[in-house]
Amino acid sequence: MSDVQIKDTGETKARRARPAAVTLTATAEARIAHLMAGAPEGAIGVKLSTPRRGCSGLAYSVDYVNAANAFDEKIETPGGVLFIDGASVLYLVGSVMDWVEDDFTAGFVFNNPNAKGSCGCGESFTV
Repeated sequence: MSDVQIKDTGETKARRARPAAVTLTATAEARIAHLMAGAPEGAIGVKLSTPRRGCSGLAYSVDYVNAANAFDEKIETPGGVLFIDGASVLYLVGSVMDWVEDDFTAGFVFNNPNAKGSCGCGESFTV
């Protein structure tokens, strides 16, 4: 983390930069790069949000985004930008985002320390 110098009442103090709300694994970064390589025209990145749906109340959603929102968190990855919906950040702080593929499924998987429970199928969570 880099330090940022701030001036407060005549004194200079060091303040550490705020860490990203979500940490991405190398496979998640590679998947974002793959998505951006085939992105529709005008897409500037992908956006992670937590819309209300599913058995437990909230779900993870990753979609292309064409414009930045001032309230969104922005995470630069080697293959593209991940935006995190500003209204979803509090539900996601400290999470790890991974991409997992096996013989039967493929998708982003989240290790979310804020989730207090999830539905049986794993599609939604509650905080």
